[in-house]
Amino acid sequence: MSEALLSMTKDKKDKKKKKADTPKEGKAAAKKHQLDLSNHYETVEAHVDRMDKKTYEHEIEKLHVELVKLLEWIKHQKLKVVILFEGRDAAGKGGVIKTIAERLNPRFCRIVALGVPTEKEKSQWYFQRYVAHLPAAGEMVLFDRSWYNRAGVEKVMGYCTEEEYTEFLRSCPEFERMLVRSGIILIKYWFSVSDKEQERRFQERIDDPTKRWKLSPMDIESRNRWVEYSKAKDVMFAHTDIKQAPWWVVRADDKRRARLNCIHHLLSLIPYEDLTPPPVKLEPRRIDESYVRPPITDQNFVPEVY
Repeated sequence: MSEALLSMTKDKKDKKKKKADTPKEGKAAAKKHQLDLSNHYETVEAHVDRMDKKTYEHEIEKLHVELVKLLEWIKHQKLKVVILFEGRDAAGKGGVIKTIAERLNPRFCRIVALGVPTEKEKSQWYFQRYVAHLPAAGEMVLFDRSWYNRAGVEKVMGYCTEEEYTEFLRSCPEFERMLVRSGIILIKYWFSVSDKEQERRFQERIDDPTKRWKLSPMDIESRNRWVEYSKAKDVMFAHTDIKQAPWWVVRADDKRRARLNCIHHLLSLIPYEDLTPPPVKLEPRRIDESYVRPPITDQNFVPEVY
């Protein structure tokens, strides 16, 4: 490509970026509240009002029905679906994964949340331990964090070398293209949360003993390295936002809206048909008079404390 053409391309990109950065005017723009996080290299648009519980429960019930239909279609068509959930700590990844899976057959919808790699796994090809959890035909796998640990926490916290990080950025797009060519439907979500909202959720975990286990020293340190994580995310997107498996960003300051929007979007990505079987007629139970029940005193019962 000639230098003149490169210059023209750069000018077009600069104009497009400038146009995108220009704030919208009018009623549409007034409906959104803009959080100023420019100093943190990440801007998140937050809804003025959080969704109320009644509205959320009404909408999520309908989406649960559709998720059941989707999984039945995946089983029927023998599809292989992988969904990655990435984002900052306390962004709501675990909540949406739990919401998606709670009404689905666990034999065909699996959650993968891998811990720290063992010494043996560290000696393997980086993607190897994730490949072992990829779906067979008729399965959907939800990754609560994934191979993108290397582009995020490992890079920022210094858990990988610069050579390992550079190799990941080079090989990850090819790895994902290979997955897609093999017939896997790969969907990637990034949950975006603001600095202020993350701090509120961290404090909520500190105050609630039942949630305190969610807060690790790593999470606390991530607060101090907010900018570093933002930069790492920007580089990750620049290298891995490919047309075969693009990143989809979920605005996650409102957890309820984030869950509904993510599930609704997921349902739109995979065309499916309703294969719900018709209701069956429950016949009266057959009585067998020959059965003699053993003495009830022979059994151990759980004490009825409540």
